[in-house]
Amino acid sequence: MDESISITVNGEARQSGSATVAGLVRELGLKPEKVAVELNGEIAPRSTLENVGLRDGDVLEIVHFVGGG
Repeated sequence: MDESISITVNGEARQSGSATVAGLVRELGLKPEKVAVELNGEIAPRSTLENVGLRDGDVLEIVHFVGGG
């Protein structure tokens, strides 16, 4: 994607050049296999993140898993 889009991630407005949710997750420095994503109020299954496109105005909540012990 050559143009950036305006989206909201975890309540914060931001610009992204990513075409997919997985690309955005990587842009944020996270691994797609270690996150849960809600896109516009709907859970996006982890197995589909590479194929779920982003559009201007999308609202995402992204939760990442942290291991420890």
